[in-house]
Amino acid sequence: MNTSTSFLGDLMVSIADRGRSLLGRSGSTGGPVSPSDLATLCEALLSGRGEASGVALAGEILAHWRKLDSDARRAFLILLAERFGPDKARLERAIEGYHASGDAKAILALHKAAEPRRQEVIRRLNLAPCGTEALVRIREELTRHLGSHPDLAALDADFVHLFSSWFNRGFLVLRRIDWTTPANILEKIIRYEAVHTIRDWNDLRRRLEPTDRRCFGFFHPQLVDEPLIFVQVALSKDIPSAIGTLLAEDRQPIPADEATTAVFYSISNCQEGLRGVSFGNFLIKQVVEDLKRELPGLTTFVTLSPVPGFAGWLARERADGASTMLTPDDRSALEALDRPGWHTDPAVREKVQAVLTPAAACYLLKAKSPSGKPVDPVAKFHLGNGARLERLNFLGDLSERGLRQAHGLMVNYLYKLDDIETNHERFAAQGEVVASSSVRKLLRADTQPQKQAGKAQTKVPAGKG
Repeated sequence: MNTSTSFLGDLMVSIADRGRSLLGRSGSTGGPVSPSDLATLCEALLSGRGEASGVALAGEILAHWRKLDSDARRAFLILLAERFGPDKARLERAIEGYHASGDAKAILALHKAAEPRRQEVIRRLNLAPCGTEALVRIREELTRHLGSHPDLAALDADFVHLFSSWFNRGFLVLRRIDWTTPANILEKIIRYEAVHTIRDWNDLRRRLEPTDRRCFGFFHPQLVDEPLIFVQVALSKDIPSAIGTLLAEDRQPIPADEATTAVFYSISNCQEGLRGVSFGNFLIKQVVEDLKRELPGLTTFVTLSPVPGFAGWLARERADGASTMLTPDDRSALEALDRPGWHTDPAVREKVQAVLTPAAACYLLKAKSPSGKPVDPVAKFHLGNGARLERLNFLGDLSERGLRQAHGLMVNYLYKLDDIETNHERFAAQGEVVASSSVRKLLRADTQPQKQAGKAQTKVPAGKG
């Protein structure tokens, strides 16, 4: 923790202590309160004007929140969503004022009146000591209940709106993570790794200590020991086609200054409470800049990425008798995928590869969501950042997860620095998947765009790869 962060933290604690004395409250919050009582405290937080008393009350509310069980937390979140929307009377007056004049003053009044009171509750809670981290944890709890309580979506949108400002690139700090990084952060890297499981401390050491390995993470001043997202990088002399060679225990490291290629082989989001707040695009661009400064000999920046939605999509195509993507012979060849260990038989592998790779090209190039973007979330992420779909790697990942998610398929996305902005614009404006000629040649001429491919939308874990 740096000196300025520590000073500000101590200052907020001091203000909170002073506020508790003004409120006539001790530092103890006593036993748990009901969700309704907690909502009443939030009303008091909104009506207060004093900085010190507000900080103290915010701290008290968060302390009570931590003592609630899951059911009580859900009940409080529902109350927050229902009771702390916009002031309807004020909003109606603002609407009338806008219709009457339509001037800048009326527009500003309408903007202020339309803001839910929940947002101000969240802002004031953020003033408490460790308030930002507490709010991230509250939003993490909120995401668990969205499926069963869709009425919480508006509250979730308020969190995302505020977090997008509080966690924008200007506040983030890029830090290199290596074997000398404090153990409490390294332990979190093991826990948060979402693409290729880190088995133990020795496995982590092999990813951090060698001269041809790098790891970088974004941190926020209010969550100093909590990485928000991190990327693992392998330095090599060529573009790899399989993850096993990168992570092999007996591999021989190369001197960093001999590397020509930086391989982003794992990108993991760490905070579920910040889901929907994008960091990855900034992370990759910043890491590329840092690596180029450190190692001018690097000329190629590429990923080795999973394809998490492919197996599910292919299963649906195989089950759909009306699909034009697979011929009867294709379906027959792909029956091998249903047998464990199919990839260990050379003859079966060859037969499956002849069908699987064209199918994967179709999936990545033509399967689109209703918004016109690729249904594969990792593809959507990298293509949206301006990368090019460079190469498909059959049996690039033979782990249990790799075989389950994509029948072992992995993908290289190439970040060609001169083309990133152009590729991004083509993808953003037209949904165009920029791909190498070798990938496009895999696409069969008789393959038609998939109808309603959005049905294959896959929910992705925190890892992007």
